[in-house]
Amino acid sequence: MTDYPQSLPQKSKKPLVHGIFYWSLVREFASTGLLVSSVLLGIVVFTQLIRLLGESVSGVLAVDGVVAMLGFTSFSYLPVLLSISLFLSVLLTLSRSYRDSEMVVWFTSGIGLTRWIRPVLGYAIPITLVIALFSLLLSPWALNKADEFKRRLDSRDDVSAATPGAFRESKQSDRVFFLEDVDPQKKRVGNIFVQSMQNGREGTMVAKEGYQETAPNGDRFLVMLNGTRYEGIPGQADFKVVEFERYAMRIEPAELRQEVPNLKAYPTMYLLQNPTSWNMSELEWRIGLPLSALILSLLAIPLSYVNPRAGRSLNLISAMVIYMFYNNMISVTNSWVGRGNISVATGMLGIHMLMFMVMLIFFYHRSSPSSWRRLRR
Repeated sequence: MTDYPQSLPQKSKKPLVHGIFYWSLVREFASTGLLVSSVLLGIVVFTQLIRLLGESVSGVLAVDGVVAMLGFTSFSYLPVLLSISLFLSVLLTLSRSYRDSEMVVWFTSGIGLTRWIRPVLGYAIPITLVIALFSLLLSPWALNKADEFKRRLDSRDDVSAATPGAFRESKQSDRVFFLEDVDPQKKRVGNIFVQSMQNGREGTMVAKEGYQETAPNGDRFLVMLNGTRYEGIPGQADFKVVEFERYAMRIEPAELRQEVPNLKAYPTMYLLQNPTSWNMSELEWRIGLPLSALILSLLAIPLSYVNPRAGRSLNLISAMVIYMFYNNMISVTNSWVGRGNISVATGMLGIHMLMFMVMLIFFYHRSSPSSWRRLRR
């Protein structure tokens, strides 16, 4: 009969414990991060949708451009959302471990506070690379496409930009259109209502149908068929009612608005090739996002400590204050670099080195013997 060992050798237990420790943490980080990022993305999409719908109602944005603009703007917010999600996922997961006394079990198993760096980095580094990809490449591309799409919408004429079933004022503010049916492919419209001011007299035209026509010189016209024009004020002697079979109304070309340079939409390679102060400021912001995300994920390890005698949300409040301070100081240093108050190297590394030192101080404070005595109490 073969004798089987009753227990594993001591050398095989440690890798097993460490593997369970590592992968259980990474899985919980990922599940918490997915939940937090989904909630934050939903909030951003909802708020941007409300803003874009407001612009559409006021006539600033065409209705058919709301969905595309929503996608582009939400896409540009992803680096910041992923950074917040990374920080909160580590913070909430480790805070729960403190509240449920799991930390005591891990500490008594010989796993100190610094041993949590490896699983946190194993989870944070891939997400940091994704943040860098979005920050340096994809977000500027999305903002550039959003600006280009909005300019294309603004360059359309009044008839092409008209929304079926809704009143719309012309860009020159001298006409009001109502088109019940629009067929862009056939360039035909149905049930037309136009109110305009010509030679100081107000006129109203209605027609059953019409179409768009382009003259040899390039001018475009809205040709209305089988309609009626009312001119003047009803009840006065000069009020006229004229029926027509064909009435051509010139469509004023849209004036292209002057493009305002948007630094956030410039490609990263363009910023490197044109190292002006404001370009370097924008580049500092893009590089700072993944750097701050990585530092904050490590800083969340000592910040997650929960004292059972104190309020359970105290560490969360402190962590959010530190996060807002870090994020605001990045914006401040970006502004200082753009104005030339500090050098690019100081602005690029100063705040990140400061927060890295703060992280080391917090690690030392939580790993000191006095902290262990408070934890055992």
